[in-house]
Amino acid sequence: MKIWTLLGIGIGFSLLSLLFTETVPQENQENVLYSVSQHWKLPSELDEISGMAWLDGDRIAAVQDEEGIIYIYNLKNKKIDKEIAFGKPGDYEGITTNKEDAYVLRSDGTIFEISNFEQSTRTVKTFKTPFSDKNNMETIAIDIQANTLLLIPKDRDLESDTYKGIYGFSLRTKKFQNDPLFKIDLGNPVLKKYRENNRYKTFRPSDMAMHPKTNEMYILDGAKPKLLILDTNGTIKKIYRLDKKLFPQPEGITFSPDGRLFISSEAKKNGNGSITELKLKD
Repeated sequence: MKIWTLLGIGIGFSLLSLLFTETVPQENQENVLYSVSQHWKLPSELDEISGMAWLDGDRIAAVQDEEGIIYIYNLKNKKIDKEIAFGKPGDYEGITTNKEDAYVLRSDGTIFEISNFEQSTRTVKTFKTPFSDKNNMETIAIDIQANTLLLIPKDRDLESDTYKGIYGFSLRTKKFQNDPLFKIDLGNPVLKKYRENNRYKTFRPSDMAMHPKTNEMYILDGAKPKLLILDTNGTIKKIYRLDKKLFPQPEGITFSPDGRLFISSEAKKNGNGSITELKLKD
């Protein structure tokens, strides 16, 4: 009996270990320096979640890369509270908000401005940028202090394959600023271990958010999951490798006003899209 009891206990611990490692990063993985606070499995409408932005309370605005719809997801009740249509089906990859207005980025670089997006009186305007499908645009964020949208190409930059520019779109003038505000040097030693023969593939931004207290820039890479942090001068501070089991394709990032960090990921095979709250370790 003792042998069978011990065997049963061993099997039980093995199963628990497998379940645990599906949701928690492994400590022996390089650069896994974070812990998971909470994890949400999303409804099927958000299996292809491609961007998100904090709204208020427990609500997050999200888009997915097939429908011209803003989904209001409630973290507390784990349900979609509202669906807001703003455009035809298309490859929508990012969203950010500024008070009553939302801004959605399509992969060809088109910006959709949805004014009063939660009201029935909402209006939609579109703005072209120099980007195209060749640049494969996924990243849009907002610098509230500068009243400027921030855009980063996922693939080729406008001018060079040696850096990824962080470009500005002024919300005051509604004009694109041709010179990058910052440049992510793809030859930086921090990125050495990720370097590709095609230099522009070394870091492929999928979304970005600014920390509400430090104004540091947190930039995701969804192709090879990682998180890059830049200071307010655009200098690389740190990079975190993300666990691919937990983040099979991370494409959305946002902060709550008190600095809690959330990352969304598209669904893996036979899985669900997800949102995860992380605590980063120094």
